[in-house]
Amino acid sequence: MTSWLMHSKQPSYEEISDLPCRVKSLYHSTPASQENPITYVVRKCITLLQVCASSKHKLKQVHAFSIRHGVPLNNPDLGKYLIYAIVSLSFPMSYAHNIFSHVQDPNIFTWNTMIRGYAEGDNPLLAVELYSKMHVSGIQPDTHTYPFLLKAISKLADVRMGEQTHSVAIRNGFESLVFVQNSLVHMYAAFGHVKDACKVFELMSERDLVAWNSVINGFASNGKPNEALTLFREMASGGVEPDGYTMVSLFSACAELGALALGRRAHTYVWKVGLSDNVNVNNALLDFYSKCGIIIAAQRVFHEMRKRNAVSWSTLVVGLAVNGFGKEALELFKEMEIGGFVPGEVTFVGVLYACSHCGMVDEGFSYFRRMKDEYGIMPKIEHFGCMVDLLGRAGLVKQAYEYIQNMLMPPNAVVWRTLLGACTVHGHSAIAEIARSKLLQLEPKHSGDYVLLSNLYAYEQRWLNVQEVRRTMVKERVKKTPGHSLVELGNRVFEFFMGDRSHPQTEEIHAMLAEITKKLKLEGYVPRTENVFADIEEEEKEDALSYHSEKIAIAFMLVNTAPGTPVRIVKNLRVCADCHLAIKLISKVYSREIVVRDRSRFHHFKDGHCSCRDYW
Repeated sequence: MTSWLMHSKQPSYEEISDLPCRVKSLYHSTPASQENPITYVVRKCITLLQVCASSKHKLKQVHAFSIRHGVPLNNPDLGKYLIYAIVSLSFPMSYAHNIFSHVQDPNIFTWNTMIRGYAEGDNPLLAVELYSKMHVSGIQPDTHTYPFLLKAISKLADVRMGEQTHSVAIRNGFESLVFVQNSLVHMYAAFGHVKDACKVFELMSERDLVAWNSVINGFASNGKPNEALTLFREMASGGVEPDGYTMVSLFSACAELGALALGRRAHTYVWKVGLSDNVNVNNALLDFYSKCGIIIAAQRVFHEMRKRNAVSWSTLVVGLAVNGFGKEALELFKEMEIGGFVPGEVTFVGVLYACSHCGMVDEGFSYFRRMKDEYGIMPKIEHFGCMVDLLGRAGLVKQAYEYIQNMLMPPNAVVWRTLLGACTVHGHSAIAEIARSKLLQLEPKHSGDYVLLSNLYAYEQRWLNVQEVRRTMVKERVKKTPGHSLVELGNRVFEFFMGDRSHPQTEEIHAMLAEITKKLKLEGYVPRTENVFADIEEEEKEDALSYHSEKIAIAFMLVNTAPGTPVRIVKNLRVCADCHLAIKLISKVYSREIVVRDRSRFHHFKDGHCSCRDYW
């Protein structure tokens, strides 16, 4: 460890002259007559570390100075401060480890600092291993040990280890400490165990901003946006002021629900409290407006940002793509390259997504090659999935299957499901059977796969096969995900299901549905009954189509909003061909702009046209 240190030069006069007078005097002062020279050097080096060790170069100079003046490598006082400086400045932990391995009888502060360094680094498992060594050494943990350890376990996503550590913290009497409780809330939220996170949160006698942020983010990032918004309101009513982290979680929840009005009010709050230069908040805003289908607002936020990172560019690239602006997305990617931003794996997922959803097959393969050849990014399963989707959406189902067979890594369930979806849309039952057999091996309980295969059989009028698939679903206790649509009105989000009659305005809504059907037929609308995958009479099929959740949601908004008001819908499933045709005509007949976000993209309907150009 010491070879490079022994050859490090002492600070030059010029370097010393740049330091504050108090620090310069330390280099030239002499020890008090009664003071041990080594003690004096240690004290001097500790002061230097505290005052001017702001870079790795300066830190190494102080370290070299101590060795040259005879400070032993095992000195616990200097080792403690050296390790703390290394970890605080995020220097490589190998340097800290070399010092730690020589320190004689390190105290709990030094152990904690090392655990913290590993927890914040690329290999958090080392933090857990060091904690075990500390336990074997007979060193008792203190109030700071568990927050660092729990952070490492959160990153490892080791649920069993997290629960064991929680139990140990209780036995050692640390569970009631706010730092430990905050870390437990964060850990369970990171695991996706939001109920456990909420239990810990509810037991806290003192809830600071960190605790609120952890539990709100836990709900927002685990598919429970309504709960996240409820907690945010509770936090605000309790007088706790949100910060940048809170707003990121809030925008995430609003984006998931399509809660545009609430998100806009939150945007105004960001400006009022001076968070408008926070790049993470702005990135969340980009994602929020993109997912609400207000791509103009997303572009405005992007252009007003003083600081942008690769995430900023990638978020807008993806936002443009899913909103049907593939060419604009690729133009933005070119600007990103010109601006000197280096695209990463996520950026190329966005670019390939743009090509896929706009039918740009040749361009997609070109970008895929550039990703490997120009940027040295090895394709991951997400990139291969995009390529399969690219071919499948273009109707090149056989080529997509051949591509999967030649992939450099085993295809996962998502890749096979993408192929199965393409088979259903374009009618390739033989390849669909192959994809389904693979999915049975990988994820036998996924309801969507049964639905896709059932729909394909129904489309081909193979009713015996449809019944067989549905019998299998019953036998295996596989439940179909019901379709639902969300709309926002008056600061509330309303949810509608197919055939929904639960809303207090049901009579008005269904009267509007009847009016819509009548007016659309005058425009030449013919229900696409082939989209009803059931062996029933034609009239029954037409009736079933008229009560799809997105049509009910549109009728509700037509009843409750002024003429010309845009309608925005979030649907959890892919919009069917009949609803797509009907909504195009509704946008024309009622002079409304209607934005539908389905499972995979946005549809902007206006004047009888859709932004996807009927390619989705």
